[in-house]
Amino acid sequence: MDFTGLLTALKETPFAIALREGDTLFPWTESIHVLSITVVVGMISIVDLRLLGVIAHKKEIRSLMGQVLPLTWGAFVVALISGFLMFSTNPFGYVENWPFLIKIGLLAVAGANVAAFHLITSRKLHLWDEGQPTPPTAKLAGATSLGLWIAIVVFGRFIGFTL
Repeated sequence: MDFTGLLTALKETPFAIALREGDTLFPWTESIHVLSITVVVGMISIVDLRLLGVIAHKKEIRSLMGQVLPLTWGAFVVALISGFLMFSTNPFGYVENWPFLIKIGLLAVAGANVAAFHLITSRKLHLWDEGQPTPPTAKLAGATSLGLWIAIVVFGRFIGFTL
């Protein structure tokens, strides 16, 4: 099956039809998506601001991450599912929508940033977590993450107005 066939099949699934043709299901799904993204960005911002030394600078980053990451990942899964459901209602419109494409690109870059942080920078977390200054690489990861998530939210808001 080619890409066009895949999008057509997705658009014709029962859940896509129900979301598209129902009166309230799409707004509820969108609300769940926005609320879950709010949790994701809020939790990630706490960690990013800690890396930058702006808030909770005395709290160990390992402890902070241990507290917020499970909730962050749970909310991210909910955002991913609700976003996919909304995408299914008009996949051809979304794949041609520049804010959507930019948002997806930014999500990929944010994923690469978090992977780099966890695979490289956080390996030496134990060396600087307890009273040592946050290293420049960790600050860069936090600033990059914060900027990316702000941009993801901004472009996400544009989608509804340009689709």
